[in-house]
Amino acid sequence: MSNIDSSIRQLITSILESDSYKEYDLQRCRVNQNPELKKQIDEYRRRNYELQSNNSALEKIDEFEKEFCKFREIPLVSDFLAAELDFCRMMQDIYIRITDSINFE
Repeated sequence: MSNIDSSIRQLITSILESDSYKEYDLQRCRVNQNPELKKQIDEYRRRNYELQSNNSALEKIDEFEKEFCKFREIPLVSDFLAAELDFCRMMQDIYIRITDSINFE
């Protein structure tokens, strides 16, 4: 297991040193300095997750997007959500590449 542990530590270091993580962490810190805005972002993310998880009808998704359109135009919100999405996609790619490489079904 020590070889796996060493590789995991190396992967974690590589993730933490990636541009994607650094930008996400910067934006996360900026958002955390504004508790009210963080609360609103968390609510946006929660509702967005619920809509996606429940395979909601297109009209519900359209309503949600209209409701939060102005909110997403706030630069701090926009920057954070973009950085979070980029980081999540990077992590998703890592998971997919690992599971595909070991024929995990």
